[in-house]
Amino acid sequence: MTSVAPAFPAAPLPLMARRLSVAGLVPFVGGALLVWLVHEEAHPYATLALASYAAVVMSFLGGIHWGLAFRHAAPPALWFAWGVLPSLVAWLAVMMPPSAGLVIDGAMLLACYAVDRRLYPAQGVAHWLNLRFRLSAVAALSCLLGAAGS
Repeated sequence: MTSVAPAFPAAPLPLMARRLSVAGLVPFVGGALLVWLVHEEAHPYATLALASYAAVVMSFLGGIHWGLAFRHAAPPALWFAWGVLPSLVAWLAVMMPPSAGLVIDGAMLLACYAVDRRLYPAQGVAHWLNLRFRLSAVAALSCLLGAAGS
């Protein structure tokens, strides 16, 4: 899964990217809170909202791998396959009962980070890993708390 990539300077992360990334945690944290706080009748909507948002984010995380692969003339097919896997897993998790699907979402978010931890340095984008770790930890924890509340 590694390849020689052009060297990019490890510039500070753009402020807008950092702000939008943190804002992207609001649906995770808010969704997890809602799972615990809403009336029983609204509970299915809260869990569906959390699982659906996790699926959207995992699709985005997979898409990053396609973008990184596009930078190469002949990237390994495995990069494209991995880029699709988070979306497929998240799609299945949305259709499961929240007590199981949200656990799968949380685990998949951590798996995405683990793969990125290995791939990003080889692609010259390791400077994103600290932010990715924080985002992944909060998102995964939110999914797991949502599962515990369902």
